[in-house]
Amino acid sequence: MRLRFGLAGASALALLAVPAQADELREAVAAEMPALVDLYKDLHANPELSFQEVETAKKLAARARALGFEVTEGVGRTGVVAVLKNGEGPTVMLRADMDGLPVVEQTGLPFASTKKGVPASGIETGIMHACGHDTHMTAWVGTAQLLAARRDEWSGTLVMILQPAEEIGEGAKAMLDDGLYTRFPKPDYVLAFHDAAAAPAGMIGYSKGFALANVDSVDVVVPGVGGHGAYPHTTKDPIVIASAIVMRLQTLVSRELDPQEPAVVTVGSFQAGAKHNIIPDEARLQITVRSYADKTRQHLLDGIARIARGEALAAGVPKDKLPKVTVQDPYTPATYNTPEFTDRVMAGLKTRFGERVMATPAVMGGEDFSQYYRADRENVESLIFWVGGVPQAQWERAQKGEIELPSLHSPFSAPDAPVVIATATEALTAATLDLMKKG
Repeated sequence: MRLRFGLAGASALALLAVPAQADELREAVAAEMPALVDLYKDLHANPELSFQEVETAKKLAARARALGFEVTEGVGRTGVVAVLKNGEGPTVMLRADMDGLPVVEQTGLPFASTKKGVPASGIETGIMHACGHDTHMTAWVGTAQLLAARRDEWSGTLVMILQPAEEIGEGAKAMLDDGLYTRFPKPDYVLAFHDAAAAPAGMIGYSKGFALANVDSVDVVVPGVGGHGAYPHTTKDPIVIASAIVMRLQTLVSRELDPQEPAVVTVGSFQAGAKHNIIPDEARLQITVRSYADKTRQHLLDGIARIARGEALAAGVPKDKLPKVTVQDPYTPATYNTPEFTDRVMAGLKTRFGERVMATPAVMGGEDFSQYYRADRENVESLIFWVGGVPQAQWERAQKGEIELPSLHSPFSAPDAPVVIATATEALTAATLDLMKKG
């Protein structure tokens, strides 16, 4: 996922140079940072793939248990739920995701990952925390420590979860299906943050309403009649049919949707044939579809099926051999930040951090954090915000055009982790204390 904060380099650096409000909480975060940085390095060096986060979960569950939380492991396969009850009041849930990516790390960091594993593809690969989940988990621990030590300042029930498999969009649903909202206290408020790879370290960004997109993966199998490339009249060429489908798909966004309605239809893979002079009997397309509104999502999915069928019929393919369109399930629904809750949390963070907090555009990336709100839209309020991670020196060079910043999921992704962790820990702790303040 990429995020743009819309700042000129000089102004961004000037904002970061202005100290945020100083107080006892910030000093407490600073005191925790040496140990938290050590934890971050350990997590970074020892990533685990989706639904394989066994050692990570065990390690962090032990920390929560030592702080007095009632801890349950193995929720949604490898997830952790830690509950701290502290009198009457609202229930606040804080979430961090645990899984690394099948990426071979190339950062050159002294604590770089050398771990290998086997994802669902079955092909062994290097593993790396290239999406900031190591900073998410570390800030989760820092927040747990600070809130456990400040029980006299808040009242209610704190539910802190470590979620597996965000990278494949299945972990949140797995935890919900395993009774997250029935076996444990159901939250009134759900909070999380995500490291941002295109914003200076220490900046906080947020979007009201839709923040991230619906993410659908669609497979299209286009059958044909194969034959010799020199005699195409004896065949039904699936490459030509699939090419027509690819071109027609572009009109779904450009000609069928309101120009102000965000949507993306991208063909990421086109596979067909194996030799110059052979027309194959099949072509395959892999498509990613992004949207915000559920109505728009359904229009795009229906449109893909309609176009695939229509182009095949136009090419003379028999009705019993039309393309097969499969929408993968589960999909990742759009992430929605409930507006009033977002305003409330961000008002407090603006008081604390000043101009380091700013509204940002929604993005077309996906996040299965969305599931926690969608599971009970009538009673749960939700917010995920961004914390910039680009080291200031890199940010300044990028603004001058001297370098390109690595994106999330890049093998070169290396955020300014101490700044991300300190900012996120303070923000999550302050927001939770405000939501659960006594009286």
